[in-house]
Amino acid sequence: MGVVVDPGVPPEVAGLLRANAPLLSRIRSGWVPPAETPSQRKSPSSAMLLAATPFVVALMGLLLASRFAPAGFVLLGTYVFIVLVKIASMNEVPEDDRPQERAVYEQARWYDGRYLLPEDFDPEARAVLVRAQRAIGSVLRSHVNAEGLLDDARNAVMLPAQEWEIARLLAKLSALRLEHRELLARGIAPEVAAVIEPLERALVNSEAAVVARVEALERYAGHVAEAERAYHARGQIEELRARLPRYEELLAESGADKLAVPEIERLAEDADVLERTLRRSVRSAHEAFRYLEG
Repeated sequence: MGVVVDPGVPPEVAGLLRANAPLLSRIRSGWVPPAETPSQRKSPSSAMLLAATPFVVALMGLLLASRFAPAGFVLLGTYVFIVLVKIASMNEVPEDDRPQERAVYEQARWYDGRYLLPEDFDPEARAVLVRAQRAIGSVLRSHVNAEGLLDDARNAVMLPAQEWEIARLLAKLSALRLEHRELLARGIAPEVAAVIEPLERALVNSEAAVVARVEALERYAGHVAEAERAYHARGQIEELRARLPRYEELLAESGADKLAVPEIERLAEDADVLERTLRRSVRSAHEAFRYLEG
């Protein structure tokens, strides 16, 4: 799982946040990118190169002008200059990196609270969220959704909203569970035990409610998967039906038309059955969708 973003965040910003999970973790821990742009400041290596360049150039000029300068000194000066250039290029941060870091930092601060990172979830919550994401992804990637057999417009709006709401609740649940475990680790006085039990039940009941949402999503995805199978099978049957006249022509020309097996003639019946199955599956998916809205 990666970064989960509130669907109300602009798509271009959401994409930027999802693509920079490690950087968001650093920002969360307090890291701040440099305010200056690369064009406004020089790295130590660049400053060293600029300071040394006039000296090296002058030295090489004197050596080249002197007929008595040993070739080794000329080579040495050239070598020193190349080494300085190499050091500068190795230590220089690419110009495109710092503006990118600054952009991520600014968007992360602006949309703070509207995205969640993997570390916001404990292992139990992460497993539940992955189940929800898998179910949502299977629906949105299905052909029956793309073909409009489902309510693709509502799916595109409601399912990301469901993912965000589930993730938000799981993050809160994870934080409270962590606090609860730390409290128990310090030791609980007998007088406090009676107060702890209702809190533990609240955590368990909250998790059960979120899991029930995820199970509803999985049931919806199951109906969509059934419709998807019927959709593909119907397409294959229709393809075979289109080829049927060629088979009948072959049988007639070969004199075997009287021996035509009944299975070929049942293609039309199979297509009708699959059509009814597809409609029934889509209808079941719609009913499951209405349950999600409730």
